[in-house]
Amino acid sequence: MTRSFAMTRIAFLPLALAAAPLHAQAALPPAQDLNQLEQIVVTTLGADVGQPGGPLAPIDRRMRLAACPIGIQVDPPTAGAVTVRCTTAGWRLRVPLMRANMVSVGGAQSYGDRPMAARADIRKGDPVQLIAQGQSYSISVDAMAMEDANIGGRIRVSAASKPGTLFAEVIDVGRVRLIGFK
Repeated sequence: MTRSFAMTRIAFLPLALAAAPLHAQAALPPAQDLNQLEQIVVTTLGADVGQPGGPLAPIDRRMRLAACPIGIQVDPPTAGAVTVRCTTAGWRLRVPLMRANMVSVGGAQSYGDRPMAARADIRKGDPVQLIAQGQSYSISVDAMAMEDANIGGRIRVSAASKPGTLFAEVIDVGRVRLIGFK
């Protein structure tokens, strides 16, 4: 009798495992509608995606953000982007902006009348401020850019106080933020 009970339990085990992902999916909280989020950003900025002053590109639809039960906040533009946040759900999203002097010509980005690479915001060898910041502090050190990049791009930098290479995001001309530091 014990043996048949064990065999019955083993026979039902694959069914229980197959049902687990469905149960796990049902347990996920509702997701924020990214189309609605993008529309809020476009309305707040007064410019559509790809237009000067509007978002540089559509919001990545692969993200899954928790639904925001209370109003979504769009901060004023700083460093070439706006921050969209929901304090109740605990998420924030930076949306890069299309600058007025950026023009798309035949699918290639250009800056005024020159190709984008010719007018990088930070050039190789430029001194930069490398910033690591949290909610209640901000630390900065002098560093040197090891490649060209525009605002919103990622580059390698070399800090004078630390040997080796660090990766940073360009947040303004002469200012980069340490990636992954919270």
